[in-house]
Amino acid sequence: MFGHAGHELRPLIEAFRSRHPGSDVQFGEINGSDPFTALRTGEHDAHVLWLPVAEPDLTVGPTALAGGRVLAVAADHPLAERGTASLEDLGDNHVVDFGPAAPEYWIAAMVPTRTPLGRRIPRGPAARTFHEVLSLVASGQCVHPLGEIAARYNSPPPHRLPPVHDAPTIHYALTWRSTDDSPTLHALAQTAADLGPISM
Repeated sequence: MFGHAGHELRPLIEAFRSRHPGSDVQFGEINGSDPFTALRTGEHDAHVLWLPVAEPDLTVGPTALAGGRVLAVAADHPLAERGTASLEDLGDNHVVDFGPAAPEYWIAAMVPTRTPLGRRIPRGPAARTFHEVLSLVASGQCVHPLGEIAARYNSPPPHRLPPVHDAPTIHYALTWRSTDDSPTLHALAQTAADLGPISM
């Protein structure tokens, strides 16, 4: 999971535990700079990832979470006072560069490469973890789009998280290795499909 997203999955986990006594879920944290390696190595059984995921060796299952987007900005950034942001605002600011381990198509789904008017969105400085992103934002070196769940758990100074009013809803789906035929994993996916996306 990303950061605190595990807490948002509580309805799914409780339903799964109720349906399948003796089975359990253990959470592990992932980050945007390397979203697939722990799946591919078997360190994790499944990830909840924003869509799209277009990796030939990974299966995308049911959508588990859905929500809007916020823009992490420094507390003294002009957008913090304005209280809202748009995708066009990204063209006036740098966003984090997550490096080469995460496919560009996947990063661009959260952090587009161009604004709606076609302006290039500058990338850099580099970060690998969620907390590195927040540190860079707080120091005024960049801004960065995040899922709105971030506003629920990370809103105090030295940064602010105004909503991005024109960004499409983000969908996060269970994703696993296509070669994994674990009955427990498929039972979790079926529970998620039956429950439907949890709104954040």
